[in-house]
Amino acid sequence: MANLAHELDELNDVDLEAKLREAKEELFNLRFQAATGQLESHGRLRTVKKDIARIYTVVRERELGIRVAPGSSNEDGAA
Repeated sequence: MANLAHELDELNDVDLEAKLREAKEELFNLRFQAATGQLESHGRLRTVKKDIARIYTVVRERELGIRVAPGSSNEDGAA
């Protein structure tokens, strides 16, 4: 996954929610594998956690108006 914030900017809110759901599901599976001793790549746990944090950051910045969702017309042209 390894999403960069600018790649997440191109997604709409529905796609972001889907990405978040996928990442949480993957994190659950990785944690389960780690608990049962089947996990081979412990670095993947860290990467997925960071991806989830990036998604939450983009969502929160959109709520605060720091970032603009694609297709929305929050950019004012009038002064």
